[in-house]
Amino acid sequence: MASCSWAENILQLLRKMNNFYLPGSRRSSCFRFEIEGAQVGWIPPHVASLLARYPDVFSPPHQGAVTLCHSLDSYEKRSEAVSHVVQALRQEPSLTCLKGWRDEKYSVMPRFADCPLMWMERAATSLFGVKRYGVHINGYTVSDRQEVCMWLARRSHTKQTYPGLLDNMAAGGLAAGVGIKHTLVKECQEEACVPAAIAKRARPVATVSYTYEDEEGVFPESQFVFDLELPLEFKPRIGDGEVQEFYLLPIDKVKELLATDDFKPNSAMVVLDFLIRHSYIDPDTGLWVFAKCPHLKNRLTALVLSLLSFQSHTIRTL
Repeated sequence: MASCSWAENILQLLRKMNNFYLPGSRRSSCFRFEIEGAQVGWIPPHVASLLARYPDVFSPPHQGAVTLCHSLDSYEKRSEAVSHVVQALRQEPSLTCLKGWRDEKYSVMPRFADCPLMWMERAATSLFGVKRYGVHINGYTVSDRQEVCMWLARRSHTKQTYPGLLDNMAAGGLAAGVGIKHTLVKECQEEACVPAAIAKRARPVATVSYTYEDEEGVFPESQFVFDLELPLEFKPRIGDGEVQEFYLLPIDKVKELLATDDFKPNSAMVVLDFLIRHSYIDPDTGLWVFAKCPHLKNRLTALVLSLLSFQSHTIRTL
């Protein structure tokens, strides 16, 4: 069954993007990263061993946690001290994530609603398992016949991460001190040349959250998702060079591409959320078809665990 193959590929995507909480991950060997008693991340053991060189910044691991020294008692002190450490760690050949230095500051806090405790260079966040936030925009059109098509972007081959893969029409990380709506308008303008007047029509619809690990560290992320219905005559244009091409595709084609390796994984999660919310995945022929596939029946539990970790929550207000 073709539907079985599609569902199995989606299952693999969900597992990949939530592998930190699945059996076989490094979670049990990671240290909690704590500031003033609050957990703000996960530190892999090989990173913790490197941090031991900086006892004036990081306390030795204790009861499963690595903490910042209590003398670093302000936002500025914490940020500056950790920044110096991360700069020094750029000389470590094993820390490949630091080769993609961004000069972008990300806020560090236990929860999004909490006051930031410090900032950290974006490229270093995976070493500390610090949660990152972003904004993703589903740009789509509705024809006179009520046929829905979605605008997808092809990432530039010069991008540091996932070069050449399909992506949402516009997306970007949430920098320290910058708001969600400001980021939305900024990314729409810079990446797709969407005028601010149109971008501001985007509706906040969901957050998509997941946590995965790879050789570069731990990646807890939450994406604030917006749906933006675009005028039929509007066509996104390449702006800051992060995109090489835009495509307007029927939903069936988008669904097909979603289950391939041609999609940036976290953007695929956002599009999957769109398809589920707009009822483009049918219970009898879509994601739930795994129950009818003999070779997938034993993987029901794994799928349920993945779906529980793939958090899609409706946003009512921002």
